[in-house]
Amino acid sequence: MTKTYAALLRGINVSGRRKVPMAELRELLEGLGHGGVRTYLQSGNAVFTTDSGASEDALNTELEDAIESRFGFRVDCLVRDGDYLAAVAEACPFPAAELAGKELHAVYCSGPVDPERFAAIDREAYLPEDFALGDRVLYLHVPGGLGTSKLAPVLTRPSVVKGLVTTARNWNTVVKLIEMTRED
Repeated sequence: MTKTYAALLRGINVSGRRKVPMAELRELLEGLGHGGVRTYLQSGNAVFTTDSGASEDALNTELEDAIESRFGFRVDCLVRDGDYLAAVAEACPFPAAELAGKELHAVYCSGPVDPERFAAIDREAYLPEDFALGDRVLYLHVPGGLGTSKLAPVLTRPSVVKGLVTTARNWNTVVKLIEMTRED
């Protein structure tokens, strides 16, 4: 059975470093046998289909290995199916429809977001910024945007997210990736 996935690459094409041109990423995914490959923006978002039956973790590893082989550096990737992406959006505890895309982010995580990791964070100290935990996702509401957020760096400190791969997408990108996974 063919399934549609989004690949979220972490930390590429930032300030001219770790360059992964989107055309080459599309070629790479096609070379791995995936179909319907499309990319969104330059920040490492790709959508593809596969009937391999491979798990998300196996697809992550396959893509990470292929990028390292092709570009000479390793990039953390999170591969999530379209149903998961839609479920994340539906479960968002913040009023997404009322917020600008830059105010709301989904920080996708490679594993569960255990509440104990975040228990020591004084949420009151960062208001009006706030966060909520979901299924392998951290919802982040930052009214001033991510670039000026005081809370975002605290939530993604290595001591907090130790052992997890994380990558953030603003809500506009979250919605667009859901749309792209539904196009097939």
